[in-house]
Amino acid sequence: MSAPAAAPAKQPVSVLVCVHTRALDVLLIERADFPGFWQSVTGSREGDEPLERTALRELAEETGIDGSARGGLTDWHMTNVYAIYPNWRHRYPAGTTHNTEHVYGIALEERVPVRLAPREHRAYEWLPWREAAERVYSWSNRLAILALPAHHPGGPR
Repeated sequence: MSAPAAAPAKQPVSVLVCVHTRALDVLLIERADFPGFWQSVTGSREGDEPLERTALRELAEETGIDGSARGGLTDWHMTNVYAIYPNWRHRYPAGTTHNTEHVYGIALEERVPVRLAPREHRAYEWLPWREAAERVYSWSNRLAILALPAHHPGGPR
């Protein structure tokens, strides 16, 4: 018998989806493998799928929210490039040290229940945007949340 095939390497191209309400409450999810690590929906592109498709897929996988049925995503035209932590580099092609993250948002009328993928996330919470920005671990996630009012004109400040 041959050894099982290795999982394909992750692409160093990802999306971050800021899920928020019109009142600027932000959905955060806590990673199952790192308790206390709160984040927005994130994920890597698979194959040559368009980035919006990646964002919709990750949104559905991680929260159960169908973004296409809720008015769709908004491309915030924000891109972050960051160093991949050394302990995660084995997931990427050899020699890969940086990831490029593309930011999207989705505005919901109100807070909705979330169906988490239990292998990936252990809890979720809706927080006012300023509190959410303080809670997240990642600087790029913080910047995206802090940019929320600019991407949602007319919302509360």
